[in-house]
Amino acid sequence: MLDFKDKVALITGGTRGLGRAIAMTLARGGATIVLNYRRDEDSALRTLDQVRALTPRSILVKADMEEDAQVRALIESAGKQLGRIDILVVNAAATAFNPLLAVKPHHLARTFNLSVGGFVAAVQEASKFMSDGGRILMISGIDSMRYLPGHGVLGAAKAAMEAMVRDFAFELGPRGITVNGVNFGMIDSDSSRTYFAGDFERAVKVTAERTALKRLPELDEVASVVALLCTPEAGYLTAQIIMVDGGLTLASPLAE
Repeated sequence: MLDFKDKVALITGGTRGLGRAIAMTLARGGATIVLNYRRDEDSALRTLDQVRALTPRSILVKADMEEDAQVRALIESAGKQLGRIDILVVNAAATAFNPLLAVKPHHLARTFNLSVGGFVAAVQEASKFMSDGGRILMISGIDSMRYLPGHGVLGAAKAAMEAMVRDFAFELGPRGITVNGVNFGMIDSDSSRTYFAGDFERAVKVTAERTALKRLPELDEVASVVALLCTPEAGYLTAQIIMVDGGLTLASPLAE
């Protein structure tokens, strides 16, 4: 098991799906967790109970990552309450799945404010509470590099965040703080099921068949890669976007 004893990890969107899996993985390693959520109170409280069973000092903080002031208040509150932030995982994301030809200005503003604006504000504030040698991870998505119908705005926002990973890595590198991104193909999550709706099972089958491993990843498998990047042993890995997709993005379109 990875050792995160005496570490404090803040995960945005940390109470559901992949965010929850990351929170639980880090908590099992001994990290005190700051769980951020926006509106699903029930799942937030359930996740908090599960995390506190492992690390009792863990806390839950409600904040909308779309609102700059709330993001900064979230980080400041957590940093002051727990005394430090060693790991920041920016996972929260949301969008309206519309074709670009039908996108309205408020769709652009909301998606970019939450993803890009929230990322920048979170890193700026967390770096004030982060000792040298800290870890910053952003969770991207395959729509940053591949066409998915209706994902144009979110894909552009994720691509912008991936570009910012490189800049943040060089700005924070002199302090030994690493900044990386984790991308993945398709996972079984609430958002995937909502997006694909009745076509979900077919999408799973087609996607799995195009991977080298012929299956989708478990959420814990993606979360474990995030955790590995948070270890001291990963101290020279920075400015990278790590693909955890079972080879999906490398598959030939001609492969059977």
